[in-house]
Amino acid sequence: MNQLLKFEPILKDKIWGGEKLATLLNKKSDRKDIGESWEISDVEGDTSIVSNGKLAGKDLKQLILDYRSDLVGEKIYKHFGEKFPLLIKFIDAKEALSIQLHPHDDLAKKRHNSFGKTEMWYVMQADEKANLIVGFQKEVTSEEYIKHLENKKLIDILNVDEVEKGDVYFIPTGRVHAIGAGVLLAEIQQTSDITYRIYDWDRPNPDGTFRDLHTEEAIDAIDYSAKENYKTAYSKTENTSSEIVSCPYFTTNVLPIKGEISINHSDKDSFVIYLCVEGSVVFKYNNQSEKLEMGETILVPACIKDISISSEGKSELLEVYIK
Repeated sequence: MNQLLKFEPILKDKIWGGEKLATLLNKKSDRKDIGESWEISDVEGDTSIVSNGKLAGKDLKQLILDYRSDLVGEKIYKHFGEKFPLLIKFIDAKEALSIQLHPHDDLAKKRHNSFGKTEMWYVMQADEKANLIVGFQKEVTSEEYIKHLENKKLIDILNVDEVEKGDVYFIPTGRVHAIGAGVLLAEIQQTSDITYRIYDWDRPNPDGTFRDLHTEEAIDAIDYSAKENYKTAYSKTENTSSEIVSCPYFTTNVLPIKGEISINHSDKDSFVIYLCVEGSVVFKYNNQSEKLEMGETILVPACIKDISISSEGKSELLEVYIK
C-alpha cells in the first residue's frame, strides 16, 4: 500500500438538489438537481473507485481485501473487517431536505442489519438567512411530538439556526435534523444509508407521488431531549490540527494551511481522510504529489505515516480518522 488515494465522486440527483456541487466544487455534471457527491463510500451498490496512480480503477472493497490493516489500521480491520467504516459526502441543498433522524446501532442492526448513523456537518457556504434544523427547542414527550406532526406544526417545536461558513454541527443518532435551502456542507458519517424521514414539507415528486415517511419506525428512535446550544464551538490555529468533533465513530480536526508543513501520523492506528474545504493544497509522499482543490478528498492509508502538505494561499482542510 504505497500511494495516497483519490476516488471518483459518486453524484446523486435529489428532488432538493442544485448546481453548487458543479459550480463551486467543480463536480462534472450539467444537471440542475445534484444533491450529493459521495466522496468515499462503501455503501452496497455505491462503492468508490480509485481515480489516481497505479491503483486507478480498483474499488474500495477490493483495496480492503488486498491491503487490510495496511489500508485501514489494525484495530479498525479487526472491528469492521472488509467494511469501510465511514461515508464522506458533500451536500448541496437548493431546497430544504426532509426532516429526519437516524436510528442508533442496536436498532439499525435489529431492523436493517446495518450500522446506525452518527454524523457531523461542516458548513462550506450558506446563502443569506439559510438555516439548519437541529434538535428540539425544549424537551418534549412522544405524545407532544406526534400531535405537532399530525397538525403539520412540527417546525414549532424544533430548533432552527441560521448558519454561515465554518459552522459545525454534530448529529448523534436519534437527533431530529434537516439541512435548509441554500446550504452547502461537508458531511462525515458512519457507513449507513438508513434514514427515518418524518416530514417532507408536503412536497410531491415530479410525477406527483410523495416520498415515503417513516412515522412509526421513528417514534422509538427519536431523542426527545433538548440542548441549550447545538452548534459545536471550536478554535483553529494556522498549520495545526485542532479537534472539532470526537466520538467513537470518528474524530474530525480542522487544519488551516499556509506554506508547507510536515505531518507524522505514527500516533494513529487508522487511515486519515482529508477534505479540502477552502483553497487548494498539494500533498507529497515519497515521489508522489497530489493536488487537492476545494471540494476534493484524499485518503492516506494507515501504513503511510509521513506526508507533507503545502499551500500557496490560504487553505483549509478537515482531517478525519478513527481513534
